[in-house]
Formats: sequence, C-alpha cells, structure tokens
Amino acid sequence: MKQKIFISSVQSEFKAERQALKNYIHGDALLNRFFDVFIFEDLPASERHPNRAYIEKVKNSDIYLGLFGNEYGSRSNKKISPTREEFLAATKLRKPRLVFIKGSKDSERHPKMQALVKEVGKQVIRRRFSSIGELILSVYASLVDYLATKDLLRSGPFDATICEDASLKDLSAEKIHKFVRTARSARGFPLSEDTSIKEVLEHLNLFRKGKLTYAAVLLFGKQPQRFLISSEVKCAHFHGKDVAKPIPFYQVYKGTAFELTDQALNFVLSKIDLAVGTRAKSVQAPVAYEIPPDVIREAIVNAVAHRDYTSNGSIQVMLFSDRLEVWNPGTLPTSLTLANLRQPHSSVPANPLLAESLYLAKYIERMGTGTRDMIRDCKNVGLPEPKYSLTDGFVTTIYRKPGRALEAVTEQAGGQAEIKGGQKRWSEKVVRKGGQKVTAKQTAVLDLVKRDPSISRKDLSKKLNINESAIQKHLDTLKNKMVIRRVGPDKGGHWEVSKT
Repeated sequence: MKQKIFISSVQSEFKAERQALKNYIHGDALLNRFFDVFIFEDLPASERHPNRAYIEKVKNSDIYLGLFGNEYGSRSNKKISPTREEFLAATKLRKPRLVFIKGSKDSERHPKMQALVKEVGKQVIRRRFSSIGELILSVYASLVDYLATKDLLRSGPFDATICEDASLKDLSAEKIHKFVRTARSARGFPLSEDTSIKEVLEHLNLFRKGKLTYAAVLLFGKQPQRFLISSEVKCAHFHGKDVAKPIPFYQVYKGTAFELTDQALNFVLSKIDLAVGTRAKSVQAPVAYEIPPDVIREAIVNAVAHRDYTSNGSIQVMLFSDRLEVWNPGTLPTSLTLANLRQPHSSVPANPLLAESLYLAKYIERMGTGTRDMIRDCKNVGLPEPKYSLTDGFVTTIYRKPGRALEAVTEQAGGQAEIKGGQKRWSEKVVRKGGQKVTAKQTAVLDLVKRDPSISRKDLSKKLNINESAIQKHLDTLKNKMVIRRVGPDKGGHWEVSKT
C-alpha cells in the first residue's frame, strides 16, 4: 500500500510548487511505487478554506510535507494560520515531518512566520530552496532517505528484506522443527531439533534487527500469502495445445515454498501417464511416468526459488497435451544467458536465503546443475530437450511424448503394461469391459484417442510408429471389447470412449 503524503500550506504563493511536487512524485518511476500525494487543490472548491478538513487530511496521511514562505496566511478561530495548525497536528500525531523553506532571508517573512520557522527548526531538519527545481531535488532526497530508514528501499535481495507486519507468532513451530529434522538428515545441519525457533532463524539469517525477513515467512509461515499474496502457485490442465476455456482442471495452491513445490508436483503427476508393468521379470512391478518426476520437480522448485517476489504475478504451471510449461515472474541474473543454462555455470540465486533453506532440505543443489540435469534426464528417456525462454517472465517448457511411459516399462514387464495415474480410469474401464488385459500398444492407441477424439488412423500411425493396418486391428479390438465406438463416418466422425 502506498504511503500518503500531505503537502501543507494553502498559501497562494505555493500553488505552482504544490502542483509541481504532486506531478513529479506521481510521475517518477521510483517514488510513484511508494507514495500518493494530497494537495490543497484536490479539495472541492467549497471546502477550500481553513477548517477541520485539512486536519483530517493530516490525520489520514503517513507523511507531513510543509512548505513555508513569507506569508503567514489567514487565521482561524484559534488565531493561528492553517499552516501552523497543520504542523502542530502532525507533531501531536507523531507523523514524519519534512519541512522546506523558500528563500534564505528570514527577515523578509511575516513576524509570525519567522516565529514558526524558528519553532520548526528546533524540532526537525529544515531544507531551503529558491526554485521549484531545487525543491523537487530536496524532496526527492528526503523521500529516498525516508524509504531507506523504513527499510522499504532495498539494495540487497528481496528475501532478506524485513517483513514489517510479521512476527514470530506468524510462523509455524511444527514446520521449523520438521525442517531441522530434514536438514540434519539430508545435509548434516548442525543445530539439534530442540534448538529454539529464534536460534534456528538467526542461524539461517532469517531474523534481523529483531524482525522476520520475507524469506522466513515464505519458508515457515502459517499463511505466507497473507504477507505476499502473489506467492501462490496456479496450476491448470488443458486437453489441447492452447489455453482455452473452460479449463478442465484448475487449482490455486497456497503455503510455504516447500508446500507449493510438493503440491504443484503432485498436480502434474496426477495428470500425466503412469505406466505400470507386471512382475513377470521382477518381484517389483516396473513403473514409469511419461515425464521423469525429477525433471518436473526441478522446473517447479526453480520457479519458486528464483522468481521475482515483488511482482504481482504468480507462478503458473500449465499442462497441455504436448508439453508442460512452468512460468514465473522473474528473469535471469545479468551474469547468465539462456545459452549459459545449457553449459556449466555458477549458481546465482535471486533469493539466496530462500535458496539456502531449499538446499538444506535437499530440494535444490548449490552448483547450478539443475537445468543441465533436466536436459540430461529428458534425453536419457527419449524426450526432447527442455526449452528455456524469456518472455514477460522466465518459462521452462518440457515436452511430452505419447506412449513413452509404456515403452519404458513394456520390455521390463514382459510385454504387458497398463496406464494408471493421470489416465487410471481408462485402464479400469478396459478391465471391466473386456475382462482381458490390454496390450501396451492398444493402451497407447486408447490414450491418443481420448486426447483427440477426431484423430485419424494416419496420425495414430505416425505418433506410435505403427503401420496403419496394425492400427486398424488395435482399433477393432478396442471396439470389440466395447471400450471405444465410432460416431459418424470415417471422415468427419469421431471416437467416443465408453463412460462405464
């Protein structure tokens, strides 16, 4: 929320200065992020006279900015000018007061204004100006100083910034103790489980000046989105290749950085194919997802760790029929390029405190190997290399390959496998209808038909690398088992998967 600045003085001699300051603050890229301005001219004409309206504006403001000149101004019933009354109100309410005095010759001022200038000088630092340009420069410097003292203007990473509204009661002791247990086991974390919450936070540099950092809230908060609403993760599943409404599956996840990663990963795993083989060649049935879970996890945790948390955008995880996209509102550090991500490179986390705890919990590594591990893991299972791109954020694209999960386990399973996970309901239908096992190739055909009911034999043949006559036999088998049926002619018709 922006800080409200009340620019004092109804004096006509400062009409131009008031408007110039408002225009400058609202037009400056930095100041406009933090401040909103009220001036005398913002009031309706009927209220532009000394009365309680000005004092109410002082009360509702965060900063008092006084402009003092030669004139003292008309006096109210209290026999003091509005300028002095406003200054006294700001003083009584303990508002931050910034005072700017026009000119250097106090002898030329009205006697009562001379007295006010002296009174103000005993309480606050006054800055003098002789032109609007000088005034703007002085106000800019004062407001930047104000932001710095409030720790609102940062020079370091965002996650190390103090979260002013958060306190220890906003953190979950259970989540912190769980983290310590995990970090001790995974990385040899030196603190014991009975270490106090405050000591753990101080050890992780998450507690500064007696206050919590944003990283502490994101890692261990009871409700992190209460302080950073956009830190949520939005997940969507589309049956086609484009974003289209209505969205079949849509979920918004909230929680800590650890919880967001786990929830988003589980969302994707529940929607993609999981092939399960038989125990013909092993005591344990072989299983495989169509996309390696480690690749999905790496894409999601990278988005959580490296996103820009000052942005109003959220992480988006979007699963399409041909690919998975993980988008985050962030960019690469200046020392890295998209090409570097495919080569050995250093780790340059955008949020180092967040990244350190994710490392200790074994969610990420420190060596900057994540993107290259994703490329290697995809190539090892016959998937195209992931694509990394910068648009209005950083996007990781992981490509899907129909039937890949089945291919991975069919040989291990002695030629028998079925689809579970994201397509579990299909394998259940096959068992109930046919009373027989469905071969891996027939299940792959069913998979593609379900995704695209209008798909042709020719396209099925290309996607599965099976000749069209074999495809026709598989389709006939599925029709005979009443798993699918053809609606309409060969050209212009479509397949329908049984609902029972």
